[in-house]
Amino acid sequence: MEISINQQRTEIPEHSSVEELLSSLFTDSTQGIALAVNQVIISKSDWPIHILNPDDKITLIKATQGG
Repeated sequence: MEISINQQRTEIPEHSSVEELLSSLFTDSTQGIALAVNQVIISKSDWPIHILNPDDKITLIKATQGG
């Protein structure tokens, strides 16, 4: 199925959870990541149970260090 991640169309398997999506995108760690689905923030505790739907719009923000 197709979703949008930060305005980029992406193909993912049907019935993927937020956690599965993030695991495929970030192989090292999901620490410092915030995520919204259709402009609704999904808490990290809900990532395993929140199932994505076709045409969902995902906004990913990854915290970085610097100054």
